[in-house]
Amino acid sequence: MSMLAALCLVAAGVQVQLPVHAFTLRWQHSIEKIIWAEDYEVAGPWLYLSQARIRGSGAGMEPPDGSTLVDGVWRYRLADPWRREIVLARSEFVPDYELCIDGACRRLTHWLPIAAGATTLRSCGGAA
Repeated sequence: MSMLAALCLVAAGVQVQLPVHAFTLRWQHSIEKIIWAEDYEVAGPWLYLSQARIRGSGAGMEPPDGSTLVDGVWRYRLADPWRREIVLARSEFVPDYELCIDGACRRLTHWLPIAAGATTLRSCGGAA
């Protein structure tokens, strides 16, 4: 019997478990108003960053070496794509992060209020 992959969102002692294998994390840069997106897979105890995109560039937001520009979007992969967790600082002064699952995007406020503070994304599972 195989276990379904799951993503855990954790903030202020509250944990929300989402039964997903893959997701996209999207946000808008607070100053430049440029959209960033990162595609992840839940892989055992890890999050694997398969691809990232930046819709433009600006001060302090240059795409990394090896990026390719396709239709106005910089696409790249990191040399080390494995993450144990992602910690997101959230603020009521900028649009909240979006989590896209199976093509449907929702702001993190759908699951956890911004007032909960920093939100950690991590795999809910142990070693596969």
